[in-house]
Amino acid sequence: MRYRLELEINLPRERVIELFLDPENLSKWQPDLVSFETIGNGDPREVGAKSRQIHRMGNREVESIETITVHNPPEEFAATYEADGVWNLIENRFIEVSESHTKWILQSECKFSNVFMRLLASVAPGMFKKQALTFMEQFKAFAEGQSSGVPSDH
Repeated sequence: MRYRLELEINLPRERVIELFLDPENLSKWQPDLVSFETIGNGDPREVGAKSRQIHRMGNREVESIETITVHNPPEEFAATYEADGVWNLIENRFIEVSESHTKWILQSECKFSNVFMRLLASVAPGMFKKQALTFMEQFKAFAEGQSSGVPSDH
């Protein structure tokens, strides 16, 4: 399953990247993030770096392993996310629309290795796209709130 999403953020590209790549900000725009832990040594945002992330989904916690595949700021950042029965490649591109606006293009490819996840994807494919768009909108609200000096509630 593949999909593409676009969102414009009312900030300069350099500021968007600065906020996006800082692991300390993840919980500020991903309210369901329970924990983020770097696995191994090195910079947690460089190619090859791995992290363990736990997100709360309803009444359960889902663990995924993030592996950075592309780190080319300010243009591109990509990573794979592996969880029980799911492999997901997320490619993020950041395009400077103007000095104060950035277009974020997210492309996702999901593969499912267990029957339940394949069934879920076939019955409700829009669920995955909707969740990604929600994360993007939460990041936009967080980032734009940071630039105005108004604290964000995300």
